[in-house]
Amino acid sequence: MKKNQYVNVQHLIKLIILFCLFYFSKFLQYIPIILFNLDVKRLTDETQILLSLFSSSCLLITLLIIYRKDLIIYFKKLKKHLFKTLDNSLKYYLLGVLGMMLTNIIITVLFRENGADNERLVQSMITSSPYLMLLSAGIIGPIIEELVFRKTFMDAFTSKWLFILTSGLIFGAMHVITTATTLSGYLYLLPYASLGLSFAYMDYKENSVLPSIIMHIIHNSLLVILAIL
Repeated sequence: MKKNQYVNVQHLIKLIILFCLFYFSKFLQYIPIILFNLDVKRLTDETQILLSLFSSSCLLITLLIIYRKDLIIYFKKLKKHLFKTLDNSLKYYLLGVLGMMLTNIIITVLFRENGADNERLVQSMITSSPYLMLLSAGIIGPIIEELVFRKTFMDAFTSKWLFILTSGLIFGAMHVITTATTLSGYLYLLPYASLGLSFAYMDYKENSVLPSIIMHIIHNSLLVILAIL
């Protein structure tokens, strides 16, 4: 039987399973809700963030266990070529940020949008609990997203551009699909996808998910810190 030159079927099944786990992990929040008999109609913003942090932490631990062997290999490789890897990754990251900025400007000028709904939601949560959001959105979130959107896709798609495009576009879509309130709001898929494409490209070039994890943590943490300040 001829091996598919574009897709690794076994890893594609794994991708689908982990993607579903990522999408439905929010239901893990019901564990502390039931244990502590919380009234879901009277949850404070801080409690909601803590519940989200709980479900994210459970998901992160699961992903780290699943990919522990690969991550150990990646860490050893990163130690040997640390500065070269970071230098290359920074270049790809800056290109992604440039694409993000340009697409944001175009959407703002042509459609008079005032920013992605997802950004406004995150901003309100930062205002409510800044340091919890630094942990959640600045560190835990990026690690989870890179393992789900980059590692699983990189394993599943053996074609370079199929991996980069699917990883970047689906990453962008997941940031707007549940929060966009207008039709033009879905266009913010493009800025997120620009960053996602750069993350995917740097991982492909380095054959490791650590470059995008590092850059994603830096990106999100800086945004949260700037919002706090």
